[in-house]
Amino acid sequence: MNCIIIDDDETARLIIRQLCNKSKQVNVLEDFSSAISAIKYLNFNEVDLIFLDIYMPSFSGFDFIQTLKSPPKIILTTSDKNFALQAFEYESVIDFLVKPIKEERFNKSLQKVSSVKKIKVTNNTEDSNFMYVNVDKRLVKINIPEVYYVEAKGDYISIKVENKSYLVHSTLKKIEEKLPSSLFIRVHRSFIINITKIIDIEDNSVLIQKGVIPISRSNKSELMKRLNLL
Repeated sequence: MNCIIIDDDETARLIIRQLCNKSKQVNVLEDFSSAISAIKYLNFNEVDLIFLDIYMPSFSGFDFIQTLKSPPKIILTTSDKNFALQAFEYESVIDFLVKPIKEERFNKSLQKVSSVKKIKVTNNTEDSNFMYVNVDKRLVKINIPEVYYVEAKGDYISIKVENKSYLVHSTLKKIEEKLPSSLFIRVHRSFIINITKIIDIEDNSVLIQKGVIPISRSNKSELMKRLNLL
């Protein structure tokens, strides 16, 4: 993996570079003392991974992430562990390292990055029956045919399986792109349902498991077309 390092502390950049060289899993292309310099570099170069310091003068690591249209994988580094919760609000952030960084913890971060890359490739195949979601800093495997429905809840979505719900920081639009259209349909601005899990349909609602889910007028006709009606 090709990576860059962004940190205003020269010693911190040197330590991360040494850890990268020792691991042999990543190749450091450049390191930068400011996020602005890194942005200019990324305008003309692609990388697989960024080691990014959160707290930097005038332009923070979070500011930097928001400027990227298609950010690569990011491992955040900081001396303040209180940023951990905010860090995982960004889909591109794979891990969060607290300084001083220990070699064993550093290598675990690289393993996480490698796992996520493999998952992304797997989910791009048309016949994939599973996906991975980030839940409480863990990657959880979900069998797609076992999903009953997905509900939008503000900045999160709730993925309902038989005996459990997973709350994931994402949008309904993003997960809709990953779900096979042969099984799933959006019936409301806040709900995507698995057609095979429908128990009953009455007026403008469907019953799935014990949940009554509304159907919007604009989506009902498409749902009825998809059903195997007698």
